[in-house]
Amino acid sequence: MARAWTWSYEGYDPAKERLREALCTLGNGYFATRGAASETPAGGPHYPGTYVAGCYNRLTSSVQDQQVENEDMVNLPDWLPLRYRIHPAGAPAGPWLSPDHPYLVDHRQSLDLRGGTLTRRSVYEDGTGRRLTVEQERLVHMGDPHLAALHTVFTADGWAGGVEVESGIDGDVRNAGVARYRDLANRHLTGWETGTEPESTVWLRCRTVESDITVALAARTVAARGPGAGARAAIDEPEPAGGGRAAGRDHRARPRQMPRAVVQSLVLPLGPDESAAVDKTVALYTSRDPAIGSPRQAAVSAVRRAPAYPGLLASHHRAWADLWQQVRLDVPGEPGHILRMHLFHVLQTLSPHTAELDVGVPARGLHGEAYRGHVFWDELFVLPFLNLHFPEVSRGLLDYRYRRLPAACRAAHEAGRAGAMYPWQSADEGREETQELHLNPRSGRWLADRSRLQHHVGSAVAYNVWQYCQATGDTEYLYSKGAEMMLQIARFWADSASWDDGLGKYRILGVVGPDEYHDAYPDALAAGLDDNTYTNVTAAWVLARAGELCRDLPDSRCRQLLDRIGLDPAELARWDDISHRLHVPYHRGVISQFAGYGDLAELDWEGYRARYGDIRRLDRIMEAEEDTVNRYQASKQADVLMLGYLFSPQELAALFRRLGHELDDDTWRSTVDYYVARTSHGSTLSSLVHAWVLARVHRDDAWTYCEEALTGDVADIQDGTTEEGIHLGAMAGTLDFVQRGMTGLETREDALWLSPATLPQLSKFRVRLRFRRHWDVDLRIRAERLRIAVPDDGRPGVRVVLGGHTYVIAPGTARWLELPAAE
Repeated sequence: MARAWTWSYEGYDPAKERLREALCTLGNGYFATRGAASETPAGGPHYPGTYVAGCYNRLTSSVQDQQVENEDMVNLPDWLPLRYRIHPAGAPAGPWLSPDHPYLVDHRQSLDLRGGTLTRRSVYEDGTGRRLTVEQERLVHMGDPHLAALHTVFTADGWAGGVEVESGIDGDVRNAGVARYRDLANRHLTGWETGTEPESTVWLRCRTVESDITVALAARTVAARGPGAGARAAIDEPEPAGGGRAAGRDHRARPRQMPRAVVQSLVLPLGPDESAAVDKTVALYTSRDPAIGSPRQAAVSAVRRAPAYPGLLASHHRAWADLWQQVRLDVPGEPGHILRMHLFHVLQTLSPHTAELDVGVPARGLHGEAYRGHVFWDELFVLPFLNLHFPEVSRGLLDYRYRRLPAACRAAHEAGRAGAMYPWQSADEGREETQELHLNPRSGRWLADRSRLQHHVGSAVAYNVWQYCQATGDTEYLYSKGAEMMLQIARFWADSASWDDGLGKYRILGVVGPDEYHDAYPDALAAGLDDNTYTNVTAAWVLARAGELCRDLPDSRCRQLLDRIGLDPAELARWDDISHRLHVPYHRGVISQFAGYGDLAELDWEGYRARYGDIRRLDRIMEAEEDTVNRYQASKQADVLMLGYLFSPQELAALFRRLGHELDDDTWRSTVDYYVARTSHGSTLSSLVHAWVLARVHRDDAWTYCEEALTGDVADIQDGTTEEGIHLGAMAGTLDFVQRGMTGLETREDALWLSPATLPQLSKFRVRLRFRRHWDVDLRIRAERLRIAVPDDGRPGVRVVLGGHTYVIAPGTARWLELPAAE
């Protein structure tokens, strides 16, 4: 298979095992399982984890004499366990084998991106020279979201006897995948029950402690017959330790039940140079699944109905082939290889199955426990890509926000505000889940966490609603659920803005922007900052869009909606006024990140880099020195540059004109240069935003940041964070960097608006889009030309605006267009 469709690791490196486990995760949008070794339980270099989308539980911990609640995405029972050992004829059984055992002489693992499988190959040699080759293929089924399977083939190299196999389900698991959280309560499961069924099937059932979600898994483990299985394959109860029998004639797997686990034992007979195989098929259900009675019975029935492994693999491959047909992104070379890996993980976290679930966008995917599986603003970087490929998934993710609109309105009311105040961190209920304390691992101190003041997450929700509706033409959603969310968010911003007579402007006080390194003024007792530019400008955008939406709504629907949310039409005039007069601070000719940013001290960047090398987590470094980034002009990620990520140059200039400022090219370039020099890139999203903005301001400098965004997870440039879960927003953002960033693609006024700004390293690519009524619009860029092809699907042509000219690409035709000369 071509390297472009595989992601491989040669050799076994315990120090990198958890990183590889995260990057070799398999999932289907409903659940995912880390790429941990099936032979070895959790501990040391290994951390098996299985996570169901939206399955959370709340526990209370004692931290510094405070009772602290945290809601976590739950690590569910481990279905992977399948260990083995050599059972030579006439000799005692050998030790249980794993990649950590000294008998290991060769190891390789490979992720098949096209087919959605993980293959692991290990070779062991014992003290007498017996060699055993173990090849295992794993899948989490993309067609049936409840199924997973292991297919393991054992080959004896010149010896006879058997392989003893133990296969089971382990319910004795905790959330222990993030070192910073290990002092917190982590036992989320209780009420374990185990049982056996005919046809070599066992099951385990338990429930979450507080959310009371029942979880059930069933596993069928059988000796496989057919290719690679060996003609003499059989199963039997193994002899007690030290016994010499390799296999007998009783073809039954022997189950063993324990309080929190259930295991099946069997022996596969092997002749010299012969192979035998064992297949383990697993089903996972929870009490939140629709159209079932008992999760246990659903899991047992699913395992019984499931075909043998070859049939499972074939249907799994068909499901993946259908996905790849719907979302095509072709980029040559190593960037394309990484982008395909990113796309693979986005699809495993947010597949068409996700559209049917009540879930949001977990910032770290379904790949680990960092951020506790919470939903932040990362959908801002994910939905623009999904809108043009899987709009039904985008709509489902927006529905997650809509169902939690009442919770957001309650939060605003409790804060003394009107409208909806969405939480910075959301999970099951839609309440604020941001931790009150966080640990600095460098100093060992628990610190107050003020990031819940990032109210800009509401603007992200509104932006995503608007972008989805523009890309899909789904006016029904815009005029119903979308409008209700946007109006309530606008209402919150209007009620948050206070008039300042001295400035003659409205101000939004006491917030935190995306740059989490600044959460208060130096030596201030109160948390929060005033007039964060990103917050104010996006709030102005929301207020303007919400007002326009009310004017565009049919009269009857407008009255109905205003009545539903109790909105006085007179409020709309105030929204319009605020959207024109929100304060945007400046200093020394550049846009300020917040009021007073230019008064902060300059940081000795060269000195800190000389002392520490990697200073991405400048906040932790300075707190350990008993200092704070709040004193300095230094950002985790530059808030102001985020505006250039969200809005095209023309739209951003129009927004600033609305707010009373002329944002010319020189001012924007000076602002970009200013923050490029003062950003530590403590977030994986930072380099992505820099690449996006610099592609149009300093093209020659953009690739450095683009390359960092591409390699952020696969090379774990943040030193240990990827093993706790991938950064889904950054992965999806790199895909969108090609799809929209390089093409300047906007979807508005029922047209594709294009303003390409390609980099030399990304000057040739192809992307297939789903735009409104058209399912397969093909867009290619080659050097200085752009090709658009529209399928002959019986629908009208596609209108394209490029370089001030409008073209209509007729169905069933393709057209090459010359790109405008770069300025």
